[in-house]
Amino acid sequence: MPHPRFPASRLSRVSRRLPRGLSPAAPGFWRSPVRGLRFTSVLGVVLLVGITLLFVTGLLSYAAYNPGLSPVNDKTPDKGLLGFYLFSWPTDPVWLYRLTQGVHVTLGLALIPVLLAKLWSVVPKLFALPPARSLSHALERISLLLLVGGGLFEFTTGVLNVQLDYVFPGSFYPLHFYGAWVFIAAFVAHAVLRVPTAVRNLRHLRDEGHPEEDDLASPDPAAPTVSRRGALGLVGGGSLLLFVTTAGRSFDGALRETAVLAPHGGPEPGTGPGAFQINKTAAAVGIRAAETGEDAWRLVVEGRSGTVRLARADLLRLPLHSSALPIACVEGWSTADQWWRGVRLRDLAALAGHEDGPPDVLVESLQRHGAFRRAALRANQVADPRSLLALYVNGEPLTPDHGYPARVIVPAAPGVLNTKWVARMTFGDL
Repeated sequence: MPHPRFPASRLSRVSRRLPRGLSPAAPGFWRSPVRGLRFTSVLGVVLLVGITLLFVTGLLSYAAYNPGLSPVNDKTPDKGLLGFYLFSWPTDPVWLYRLTQGVHVTLGLALIPVLLAKLWSVVPKLFALPPARSLSHALERISLLLLVGGGLFEFTTGVLNVQLDYVFPGSFYPLHFYGAWVFIAAFVAHAVLRVPTAVRNLRHLRDEGHPEEDDLASPDPAAPTVSRRGALGLVGGGSLLLFVTTAGRSFDGALRETAVLAPHGGPEPGTGPGAFQINKTAAAVGIRAAETGEDAWRLVVEGRSGTVRLARADLLRLPLHSSALPIACVEGWSTADQWWRGVRLRDLAALAGHEDGPPDVLVESLQRHGAFRRAALRANQVADPRSLLALYVNGEPLTPDHGYPARVIVPAAPGVLNTKWVARMTFGDL
């Protein structure tokens, strides 16, 4: 409705006097001389490789949580056919999840400048008129809208989760999972429609003229302030900066100190055997010292032969074994191998009556707040001789923040499945 002080007739007269270039749908509105099919094709090829790798490592991360094993692990119970590829996550090599999730998060952050530059380069297409000139053009426009919206959503939710400051309504897991499938569907459709054009443009990257039918190049470009190569260099420099200030948190020592812009980057948190990274402290999840003391805490082990209650002293009388294993988290950070010592999970399974072979196990924690208070492990994880109910780390008893009096540690498993402050273990089919 027109404003009382500006009647429709007056607004109409004003709009007729506006230069045509002031409309976002007008060809002359977007005047940057950097825009063009060659510029966006280079970015598109980088994203084609990068986002494909992101999607694959994201699917691997989802599989590592074993969502098909037990409802307590499954944060997307309505996934249906989208879980077609799920498999039993292996325990070898022990650094598998450390690698795949480190690549997923670090690459995702490094691609942000490329994604933003790509969106900037194609923004005129979002306003182009008519909305659809043909069926193929309509499909391209729809894929572009889903691509832009899905890309912004996936990168935003991912960054918020990495920064441990997730503020979106609802759980991160289903939002990011379903959003990834929408995004990749649009990405594949757009790639199929545009890759031939991108390849043709890259073949003529060194040509002085514009490619034929360059509908991204301005018909009336402004005076250049930076060349296309300069713009690509700026984007690449931004990606490199994010990479070098993030990747170090997947390592230890001097390299971790380079991760100045990443959570869990910088120097190690203190000194001593327990001075390595954690996500949640005992206080943050409601663990009280009184319930973890020698007189109060008991581990409840259930299985085929019934229920067994074990104090920490009872566990120390069982055969103890050592494993050198890292911790790797969904946020992309990890530690080097720590030296854990405790009771093998398969020995606890045998104690519960499963001498013929360890089954799956449901592990429950004392923690009162936060996700994964209960988590399930597959039989192959329980059977691995390096999988422990750890009582010591690096030669000393566990600290409260590392899970005292006992915690699970499993090769190649995501950090949240290495349950801390273990209270109960139930062996059997889940």
